[in-house]
Amino acid sequence: MASATPAAAAPPPKQPSPFAVIREDPYLEPFEGAIQARADKYQAWVDTINKTENGFDAFSRGYETYGFQVLKNGDISYREWAPNAETAALVGDFNGWDRSAHPMKKSPFGVFEIVVPAAKGVPAIPHNSKVKLSMTLPGTGERIERVPAWIKRVTQDLNVSPVYDAVFWNPPQKYQFKNKRPSPPRAVKVYEAHVGISTPEQRIGTYKEFTRDTLPRISKLGYNTIQLMAIMEHAYYASFGYQITSFFAASSRYGPPEDLMELIDTAHGMGITVLLDVVHSHASINADDGLNHFDGSDHHYFHAGPKGKHELWDSRLFNYGSHEVLRFLLSNLRFYMEEYQFDGFRFDGVTSMMYTHHGIGTGFSGGYHEYFGEGVDTEAVVYLMLANTMLHELYPASITIAEDVSGMPALCRTVADGGIGFDYRLSMAVPDMWIKLLKDGPGDHDWDLGNICFTLTNRRHGEKSICYCESHDQALVGDKTLAFWLMDKEMYTNMSDLTELTLTVDRGLALHKMIRLITHALGGEGYLNFEGNEFGHPEWLDFPRAGNNDSYQYARRQFNLPDDPLLRYKYLNNFDAAMNHLEDQYQWLSSPQAYISLKNESDKVVVFERGNLLFIFNFHPTESFTDYRVGTDWAGEYSIVLSSDDKEFGGHERLDKTVKHFTTPMEWNGRKNWLQVYIPSRTVQVLRH
Repeated sequence: MASATPAAAAPPPKQPSPFAVIREDPYLEPFEGAIQARADKYQAWVDTINKTENGFDAFSRGYETYGFQVLKNGDISYREWAPNAETAALVGDFNGWDRSAHPMKKSPFGVFEIVVPAAKGVPAIPHNSKVKLSMTLPGTGERIERVPAWIKRVTQDLNVSPVYDAVFWNPPQKYQFKNKRPSPPRAVKVYEAHVGISTPEQRIGTYKEFTRDTLPRISKLGYNTIQLMAIMEHAYYASFGYQITSFFAASSRYGPPEDLMELIDTAHGMGITVLLDVVHSHASINADDGLNHFDGSDHHYFHAGPKGKHELWDSRLFNYGSHEVLRFLLSNLRFYMEEYQFDGFRFDGVTSMMYTHHGIGTGFSGGYHEYFGEGVDTEAVVYLMLANTMLHELYPASITIAEDVSGMPALCRTVADGGIGFDYRLSMAVPDMWIKLLKDGPGDHDWDLGNICFTLTNRRHGEKSICYCESHDQALVGDKTLAFWLMDKEMYTNMSDLTELTLTVDRGLALHKMIRLITHALGGEGYLNFEGNEFGHPEWLDFPRAGNNDSYQYARRQFNLPDDPLLRYKYLNNFDAAMNHLEDQYQWLSSPQAYISLKNESDKVVVFERGNLLFIFNFHPTESFTDYRVGTDWAGEYSIVLSSDDKEFGGHERLDKTVKHFTTPMEWNGRKNWLQVYIPSRTVQVLRH
């Protein structure tokens, strides 16, 4: 008799993942190892920072020990990390630029330091005087002179040289903030702004002018958050602030630091949150007034060789695996939170940071394999995890936004959940969709409403998105704003109420409003607008440069246009404000994702519910519909609270807002009730339950 084969032991039960993002999304299970690996590297950095630097709080205060510090007795200390330099000296107006007068001592860690004693309690370096770091290199003895890396003020005199001068900034009166930071918004409505272009005049605007003229506009329009661009100093104005030379210096083009502080303080007094558009994805290649080859080496703040260069942007790439680079970057964030009282950051170029290919020549299909593996720069991802953790631990109300086109899973989940820690991501596919529709067609009579709705709602569950129709990217020269795509040259000739309303302008006004509201209401948990686009700014954005004879013609926002009662720009401006204020009242951005009950491709009608409101869009170019039946889950009486066809919005007043609508308890389009409405062509109406 054959012996029985013993039964195989049952495999042990699979243990649930320690990461919530994997437990919630089984498609991430094959990549748990990669998520664990970055979590381990993150934890190793946390342990190192805790052990060697006494934690995030102390580590991120580098700006209080590096660079220039005025001590209580009037002495001035200056510290700089420059390990490749053999000698270093502090030079400036205060010592007649004598390279032998103030030599610095070098530590074993490559940090040079000096204390310049005060004269009878008076600092030896006068406020607003020029300074520089003079170094010699090993072997050759070559001398190089640099703008200090941690300098808080640099100025440029184009009549003398395009190179920036470092300035010792120690004003006798420090700015005193009067207003507390506002509570974080329930849902951000972001006004993306650039101080320099915030004037209709052909010149560079100032912080003072922005505070006086632009802040009241933003508040009146109903935006609760401002994203300030091009603040960190950049040598080339036409770079739009994305080629940073001095990371701790607020741009002197617009005024002194105290004027920026006043701007932020005033915004806080209006209840407006202020975010900085921070650029830690790359840095300018400038050496004379930037970080490139700062201590004579190719690998100081950046990776050496090709790894340290972004070929498309012609810029340098940080070494996020360096202890001192982490100190510099984390302290940079902390500095703007403390010194200027910013409320958070929009991180630029996150896609470029997270991948070794920087997104160049890569079309992300959404396959999870694209987000893990050799193509990911784990050191950069870990830096973002550290930055988000530091900010949210030290400033629980702070806000961080990621500019990422790749769709990295868990980007906006906490580090503990297995994520990277951002609060919001930008829905970058949405503006691309609108521009493609208007640029390449088909005409709106053939728009694929299903695809539009899919693109607007295609976002990861549990991760907040900020949706927008167009940002500064779509306004740049070589492209057009939505208004310009819609109306083009007629914006120069037919935007006055004294002229006939042409078919082009009528269509443009109608679709501009509809595109904005469907994006606002359907697209995310936050909304963004680039300044001027709310009223259909007629032109692209082009900074003064050699290619346009240094013209400011297009480097400005013509706020005089919506202010002119004879021009039709006011209608779009009015609608933008009405849209934002309606959201304040019904809070759809913080409501669950909309339920779309109808996408009728032949009628061109879209119907959805969100925030206790019923949205009805008729995109049909010619057909209006009477007694049109729409479904809703909410029974009872309805009334119109917003109509794009109102006269104040440039409409034709085809809707009577006094009419009440009542539901019938019968299933329609998957909803429990229906009601009948009149929907004119190219209009949106919003009904309150």
